[in-house]
Amino acid sequence: MKIKTRRYYYYYALLCGANLLWLLPIRFAIALGRISGCLAFLLIAKYRKVTLGNLRRAFPSKTDNELFMIGRRVFENATANYAELVQTSKLNKYNIDRWVTAHDLARVDHGFSRGKGVIILTAHFGNWELVGSYFRIKGYPGATIVRKVYFERFDRILNRYRAVHDVGIIYRDESPKKMLRLLKDNKILGMLADQDIESVEGVFVDFFGRQAYTPTAPVKMALASGAVIIPCYMLRRAEKYDFFVDEPIVVAMRSSKEETIQFYTQKWTKVLESYIMKYPDQWVWMHKRWKTQPSK
Repeated sequence: MKIKTRRYYYYYALLCGANLLWLLPIRFAIALGRISGCLAFLLIAKYRKVTLGNLRRAFPSKTDNELFMIGRRVFENATANYAELVQTSKLNKYNIDRWVTAHDLARVDHGFSRGKGVIILTAHFGNWELVGSYFRIKGYPGATIVRKVYFERFDRILNRYRAVHDVGIIYRDESPKKMLRLLKDNKILGMLADQDIESVEGVFVDFFGRQAYTPTAPVKMALASGAVIIPCYMLRRAEKYDFFVDEPIVVAMRSSKEETIQFYTQKWTKVLESYIMKYPDQWVWMHKRWKTQPSK
């Protein structure tokens, strides 16, 4: 009961904070978000320990001071994301290009020319929530697969901000037919598949030199629909963003379905790893990415 009551306290605090952030200019809201992230890094020992432990294993050549600074910026990035989500309604087709510089967006248009839809595969990197809003502001049709937040009021507030630009959502546990229908209609299906989630089907692939349990849904959806997979990442640059659209991954059947899923899941994972290697402070290292390990 105490835990349930605490959730309501957190919810109302979050709601009050959101209203305050919305009143501020975007730059001030982001700065406040960063300060909150810095405090969270210093005060929340549990997730600080997980973050620094993951960073130490991924970057053994970096000093403790370097890892500490990266870890702090990881938290700053996460809380700045929330501040920006609140400010989403201030973005529109007239000012979006002042905030976001897209690189190789034509690759998405080329993906649509195949007529089988496009799987936009992003990660908890940079500002992932802005990816869906960006595509909707630019007029691209589609929806994003999301995980339902256990506490319904938190879920509603998240979806309220997503709905500002009509970012369609499909819950992860909904029917795959609904997802495939989007691709059949030559629309975007947005996915995030960079976390260790035991409740979804996955395979083990190499990620920073360790076996990581990784969702297979992106490759399976591509196999079932013929859609191309396009890795995309919204990289934060101070208060603005670089939106990188990587080379499309066309999934072709190999010797077996199992080998195909393994090969292409590893392929897109290596694309993500290459971005994290360049910008390690933009990924959510506080997640226990390697908690599931192959049985011996």
